[in-house]
Amino acid sequence: MPEIVLPEVELNIYSPKDPTEITVVENYVCTKESSPNFVRHVTFDVSGTKLEGRVRIGQSIGILPPGENEKGRPYKLRLYSVSSPTKGEGGKSNLISTTVKRTIEELDGKLYTGICSNYLADLKPGDKVKATGPSGKRFLLPENPEKFNYVFFATGTGIAPFRGMIMEMLEAGMESQIALVFGAAYRTDLIYPDYLMEAEKNNDNFHYIAKISREDRRPDGSKYYVQTAIEDESEILDPILSQENTLIYICGIKGMEAGIYKTLAKKGLNEYLVIKDDYAEMDPADWDWEDMKRNVKPSDRTFEEVY
Repeated sequence: MPEIVLPEVELNIYSPKDPTEITVVENYVCTKESSPNFVRHVTFDVSGTKLEGRVRIGQSIGILPPGENEKGRPYKLRLYSVSSPTKGEGGKSNLISTTVKRTIEELDGKLYTGICSNYLADLKPGDKVKATGPSGKRFLLPENPEKFNYVFFATGTGIAPFRGMIMEMLEAGMESQIALVFGAAYRTDLIYPDYLMEAEKNNDNFHYIAKISREDRRPDGSKYYVQTAIEDESEILDPILSQENTLIYICGIKGMEAGIYKTLAKKGLNEYLVIKDDYAEMDPADWDWEDMKRNVKPSDRTFEEVY
């Protein structure tokens, strides 16, 4: 097992009290088909700012939406994962991208629209945005990424960092095994599917596994989720997960890690977890989510970014 050394990164070059201004250069829908969920790929030009060439894939940038809340205070900063490789979108160091889902929900009979997500989704090329960052120093590829294999688990816009990571590694000609497991409710909700399917077609070492929870059912009648891929796609994932130089990355909706951890433990893949003694004696099927928060943690080989 090679030593896992994460690169040193710069943090908070710009703060909420001292943001910079960046320019939108593109904003397009990045789902394959018409979907009830509006997910957009937004690219910013950071030329002339200290962000240029200093944001690494796995980090986030902050966006400060204009306006004030009901208390008359400025809206708070929102963080968005970078979806472009470290060298920049399209290889241009001045271009940084992110993935944004327009938030529209009905709560208690009232329509709620996400302040920052809708602000970003409405932007046009040429619009200016106040930004901060970069943020994050843990959810990164190692300094020597070619020494490891990778299994990425994502739901929703949690796919953002994996797009950039996959691009970065494949374009570098890395021969490591890379698997992306992406979970969505419907096929229409798949994000960046054209790129990912083409990447799988052109790279024998890259595996794209989509799990759709609200359409087909598994043979036992249960739903397909990202964690079920560990069992259902064993022909692909077992040879990767069994390698002592494989790393797991999890990004998406908070709570998704519980099912992944349970399934890893059921398969005896405990090297990706730190399990407290008493809990280690239990059947993983009996693990309770609230107790898991205290008794099951990711090991050094597992990285998570959930929200």
